[in-house]
Amino acid sequence: MKKTSTTPRKQASQSGAAPAHAFDTRPAASAIVGIGASAGGLEALELFLSGVPADSGMALIVVQHLDPEHKNIMVELLQRGTSMPVVEISDRLRVEPNHMYVIPPNRDLSILHGVLHLLEPAEPRGLRLPIDYFLRSLAADQQANSIAVILSGMGSDGSLGSRAIKESGGAVFVQDPESAKFDGMPRSAIEAGLADVIAPANELASRILDYRRHAPLPLSPPELSLSDADGSALEKIVVILRAQSGHDFSFYKKTTLYRRIERRMGLHQLASIADYVRYVRENPHETQLLFKELLIGVTSFFRDPPVWEQIEADVIPAMLAAHPQGAALRAWTPACSTGEEAYSLAIAFRETLERLKPESRFTLQIFATDLDSDAIDRARAGEFPGTIASEVSEARLRRYFVQHNGGFRVAKEIRDMITFAPQNLVMDPPFTRLDLLTCRNLLIYLEADLQKKLMPLFHYSLRPGGLLVLGSAETVGAASDLFAAWPGKTRIYQRRESSPRTEPVDFPASIYGRARKGLAVQVPSAGAAQTGSASVQNMIDSLLQQRFSPAAVLTTDKGDIIYISGKTGKYLEPPVGKANLNIFAMAREGLSGALNEVFARVVREQGSQLLKGLRVGGNDGALTVNVEVHSLQEPAPLSGMVLIVFFDQPAARAKTSRKGQLAGAEAERMDAMAQEMQQSRGELQRAREEMQTSQEELKSTNEELQSTNEELQSTNEELTTSKEEMQSMNEELQTVNHELSAKLDELSQASDDMKNLLNSTDIATLFLDEQMCVRRFTNRITGIFKLIPGDAGRPITDLVSTLNYPALAEDAREVLNSLVFREVQVSAPDGRWFTVRIMPYRTQDNRIDGVVITFIDISSSKTLERALRLSDERFRIAIEHAPLTVFSQDHELRYTWVHNLQPQLRSGDAIGKTDADLLPPDDAARLTRLKRQALDQGLSVHTETTALLHGTMHYYDFYAEPARDHAGAIIGVSGMAWEITEQKPSRRATMPAPLSASRAWRGKSRSKSAPSRVSGNCWNIR
Repeated sequence: MKKTSTTPRKQASQSGAAPAHAFDTRPAASAIVGIGASAGGLEALELFLSGVPADSGMALIVVQHLDPEHKNIMVELLQRGTSMPVVEISDRLRVEPNHMYVIPPNRDLSILHGVLHLLEPAEPRGLRLPIDYFLRSLAADQQANSIAVILSGMGSDGSLGSRAIKESGGAVFVQDPESAKFDGMPRSAIEAGLADVIAPANELASRILDYRRHAPLPLSPPELSLSDADGSALEKIVVILRAQSGHDFSFYKKTTLYRRIERRMGLHQLASIADYVRYVRENPHETQLLFKELLIGVTSFFRDPPVWEQIEADVIPAMLAAHPQGAALRAWTPACSTGEEAYSLAIAFRETLERLKPESRFTLQIFATDLDSDAIDRARAGEFPGTIASEVSEARLRRYFVQHNGGFRVAKEIRDMITFAPQNLVMDPPFTRLDLLTCRNLLIYLEADLQKKLMPLFHYSLRPGGLLVLGSAETVGAASDLFAAWPGKTRIYQRRESSPRTEPVDFPASIYGRARKGLAVQVPSAGAAQTGSASVQNMIDSLLQQRFSPAAVLTTDKGDIIYISGKTGKYLEPPVGKANLNIFAMAREGLSGALNEVFARVVREQGSQLLKGLRVGGNDGALTVNVEVHSLQEPAPLSGMVLIVFFDQPAARAKTSRKGQLAGAEAERMDAMAQEMQQSRGELQRAREEMQTSQEELKSTNEELQSTNEELQSTNEELTTSKEEMQSMNEELQTVNHELSAKLDELSQASDDMKNLLNSTDIATLFLDEQMCVRRFTNRITGIFKLIPGDAGRPITDLVSTLNYPALAEDAREVLNSLVFREVQVSAPDGRWFTVRIMPYRTQDNRIDGVVITFIDISSSKTLERALRLSDERFRIAIEHAPLTVFSQDHELRYTWVHNLQPQLRSGDAIGKTDADLLPPDDAARLTRLKRQALDQGLSVHTETTALLHGTMHYYDFYAEPARDHAGAIIGVSGMAWEITEQKPSRRATMPAPLSASRAWRGKSRSKSAPSRVSGNCWNIR
């Protein structure tokens, strides 16, 4: 077995261990492939199986959309195309290599430690996403060893599951939409940027096998150790990425970079990272693909529900409570990907406002940024697939989304709350004056050094008391002096209003190693971070004057000293080595242990403790001290800090026994010496006091100079901070301008499309606002109203119309009030006719904003109508004044129209009846036979016939011919009968005029392909 190692490793056992990041050139034996298919999936599965060998080493798990009430025969159908065993999944079935498993109907499927589990579906009918459900489970169970295959199917099921596979380091193979019978599922995965390989179904299996042969061996992160050559190659890739994308990935964790690169190497079947460097340089498109690979967004709507529950229950109410008079709140969501996190925050804010109903007015402006400009474009569109129904409740979908193109689009009220913009978090200026900053699941991909630099930046961006939300695997780390953690398991932190830190904040320019040259901005001091003019010094001095007078120190809840009052040298001393202002490090012998014991208890219980009679070592020997430790709750800027006060206790004086009386001169000498000594001591004391006074004056002068220096430094910091704020504000204005420019381009394009659409319809259209003033019109309207572009805004009543329609304005107002459209036909003096239709103008949010009036020219139709009516009238007059019977019957010889059948019978009474219903039996039989002959033979019948009416024989010249539709099919019979009783004696000599007329009529009828229809009393053959 050939192996290519990128770094040497020690032998782990007698048999040896695989080198780190080696690539196995044989197929892996434990690959589990999740296959999603829907409509048209059987054909795609058969094509896929045609490329899978029986000993591939893979386990194939097929998840389809199946009817829950029908028997599944998929196992039998698939077994015909493969020699692998095909099994319908049962509960607690262990997955084996070289097997194919098929999900049963009406079940959801999950996997745990290689064992399949069946679950009852939450929704038996309706929208179910079984493919997403299983692929998510597969990603969580198999991690980087998971593979997803998306085949033919409708909808977008599988996209969310494919995203989970990618997040876990697996691979996604998608059928080429051009070869899929239904391209909905493949196209959804491709458009989401999740497809690693796109190929026809019959080629996917071989591509998977190639990928598995070159897949990296699974190693845990601690085993990652790059050789010098590999480290150099990795740096070269970072340089290439920076040169082509403009973004530096050197601060990304090396494990993250290398795992992503390994996936690309496996897809391209490259054995070493050096080969991949050459491939990237020869194929610039691969750089873009790797860039996208590194930016896979781990996001979804309301991800981690417990976090969102606390945001709605605690975070947003706290933001509202901080501004009783109402405010325009600001939030920032860096690394927002396609916008789900930002939209979730906007929805949560809306729901909280509706629940709390505050009296003051609050708004929330959300800035959502990401490194990926394509993801930002998708976020701006606000369109998501139908699969988000598994993440967003039905009530929220109805309230905050509208259905669009088979998916969902964010409602306008939510979209308007968010400004999207591309931004590099560590290169571009941050947003400032924020009330909330949500940065979840980004820090875990960054090196620890960069995380440490970002925490002060987040602290700077937030307002005092602002909130920071991190991911479940992220913390503020060593920045606990900048942020206080909220109770609970969620990673929510509040900005501390003062901090002992004095080092400058690394703004984006300095994070990337640029020369500072005055760009580094110092963190605002404790005094500058608080509202009002009171500083920490003034507040603590005031507090001490009210309650205490001895020496004291103010610390954080971690023991870091913020302020010192009085002389504390007897109790504290700087430690040896690196400077450390922690109270536990500076406490003298005898004080440290006891102080450490009660400090944590005071912080936890938020109370006070008194330590009595502590023996503290000093320069002049042991010192007896009482120490009080207080957890401060007020004033508000000092809340959460600890005040430690020291009280000296007088030492007990040792009683000395009086010595005996000295005799004589010796006693006097001793008294003189004692007096001189006492005098010397007084002089020495006065000298010491004078020297102490001088020292105090010098110290006071020095403090004044230090104060002046601090004021100058503070002024410099404020100027620098103002500069950064102006820079951030300029960036925000540019972002808003970019957003408005994009919207303007979209509106301009939509306006052009609408104008061309309206003009192409060739229909005169007039748009009026609620005040009946002209808003817009098409070119055709100028033939009715003498309008020019400058007439926009003029009332309709001021315009002169060529129509005979004086009630136009009144009807338009009526439609605007009643919301019921109106349609009338009106004429013009020049003979033209128009159909005028007046309809309400509805906006996208279903608001009435005027009326739309269309004028359709129907002059041609009116001309034809008049001609047809005139022809009808002439025909009616002709047949009413002649002894003529005209009729039309359907295929069953039921009358559809008849004229003058019998003198005593009205034409309308004969409709729907046959001759047998209306005539004597003999006459009816004779006429029926003649008409049936015309129907059956498809020929005209012309003969002379008789009828007995009221005991008198009447003679008729009878003519009938088949009636045909436009396709030539016979649909009935039409004809006429002319009474010739009076002309019967002279008939042999000459042909009577009626007969000649009938033959002329017959010839005229035959010259037509098929008589169509006539209204009124005219001929009607159907």
